[in-house]
Amino acid sequence: MRPPTHGAKRWIDLEDPTHDELEVLRERFGFHALAIEDCRNLDQRPKVEAYSDSLFLVTQSFRCPSEDPGKIELLELHAFLGADFLVTVHTGPISQVEVVLSRLSADPSLSNKGVDFIYYLIADQLVDANFPILDIISDSLEEIEEHILHNPEPEQLQKIFRLKRSLVLMRRVLSPQRDVFALLTKGGDGRVSDRTAVYLRDVYDHLSRIYEAIDTVRDLLSNDVDAYLSVASNRTNDIMKRLTIMSAIFLPLTFVTGFFGQNFTHLPFESTGLMVVMLVLCVVIPGAMLFWFSRSRWL
Repeated sequence: MRPPTHGAKRWIDLEDPTHDELEVLRERFGFHALAIEDCRNLDQRPKVEAYSDSLFLVTQSFRCPSEDPGKIELLELHAFLGADFLVTVHTGPISQVEVVLSRLSADPSLSNKGVDFIYYLIADQLVDANFPILDIISDSLEEIEEHILHNPEPEQLQKIFRLKRSLVLMRRVLSPQRDVFALLTKGGDGRVSDRTAVYLRDVYDHLSRIYEAIDTVRDLLSNDVDAYLSVASNRTNDIMKRLTIMSAIFLPLTFVTGFFGQNFTHLPFESTGLMVVMLVLCVVIPGAMLFWFSRSRWL
């Protein structure tokens, strides 16, 4: 891990570096101690910090290994970008870094465009990795909406809130990251050439599209919560209406059976006639009430 010789370009990628390795990096490249300290604690927000000989950049992305949009994982990449070197630091393997390394191995001419262009390739891969996650979230959202309209269940509401938590996390990360690339595209720093700044504007555009898509999906999720509550309320009202109709039907029957079941001697009917009248009323009254409810469109 040494700075490149005059006229050469070098990219150093450190995966799970130790404390001693970071110290060697600081001593040989002269990186600021605060930037090295950030590399020891990979829980920073996206940012760009300018030092005398390099830019310190924090770029983040997400992955969804289980295809469950409620269980996304955060990826964080720290980079030191100098005039002729690029040093990247991260924990665990990042597939986007490996993809760029494979591209450089297959086409060495890409290295001739400068180390800032290599950083663009990495950043572009990290940002574009968010699009498949949004597709998974959109597919899950469509499935939830279908269940809500046909058979709303509490599980659907739990899925909605899990998706909202994922979107909040993505929005919290990508919002400052968009500002980082907005600064990089303005130029004025010799470590980012004007030619590479044009490519970085494309990354900024992708971030803007992702940010807008996140806001759109969040609005749809809020609408789904309202739809769930509305459908559940209508379902409850329908159940209460049916129970009320049943109560209304059985109320006169209770009166009839209670009246003719009185233990008195001088009722207006003989025992056989009493039974016949009671049975007729028990049939006619519910039928008449059902006909009335149906005609009134209460059923």
